[in-house]
Amino acid sequence: MAEPSTPETLLSERVYHQLLDMILRRDLPLGSVLHERRVSEMLNVSRTPAREALNRLESEGIVVREAGRALVLRGLSTRELIEALNVRRLLEGEAAFHAAGKIPEADLDAIDQAIHALLAKTAPRPDEDWAIDNLLHGAIAEHSGNALLARMIGDLRLKTHMFNVERIPERFRIGHGEHLGIVAALRRGDQAQSRHLVETHIENVKKSIIALLAAI
Repeated sequence: MAEPSTPETLLSERVYHQLLDMILRRDLPLGSVLHERRVSEMLNVSRTPAREALNRLESEGIVVREAGRALVLRGLSTRELIEALNVRRLLEGEAAFHAAGKIPEADLDAIDQAIHALLAKTAPRPDEDWAIDNLLHGAIAEHSGNALLARMIGDLRLKTHMFNVERIPERFRIGHGEHLGIVAALRRGDQAQSRHLVETHIENVKKSIIALLAAI
């Protein structure tokens, strides 16, 4: 469950999303060098939230640290994003097939309750949504029985993390409804249905992202 956000983390979150919006709109060209000071001045914040936002973008591979330790905007092309989601669909479908019937009932109960609690919120925060999303997708990857597969899924999820509830809000209720269906299939130990539901879920995410990018 997500920890309560402090004013500092909320500010860092805002700076992160402002930078992502600028990247998606191409207001920041690929190859741009992003210094803490430049970001803090551009967005009128202190250097601490600027640093934290840049560190997060680096962890997701959107900016890379080059010679001289400068952070350079690499970004992700539309093609790379779609390719990442296509691979996610294959890998997470496979993981779900092998995890079906192996995730402890107590864990599935906790995931089910967390999803319902999130759906009951009037305005869930993106970090809360991501935390619940991670509970399910992480459990599937962990119980797939393949550590390499789990690591690959984790890396790919980070690449597409920028498209959260804040960017595709129409997916919030629909997506978590799909999650509840996945939980039920995993609980039954239905391997084929678990694979199908996970693959369909990620394909639906991909379609929403394509629609968003087409509108920018």
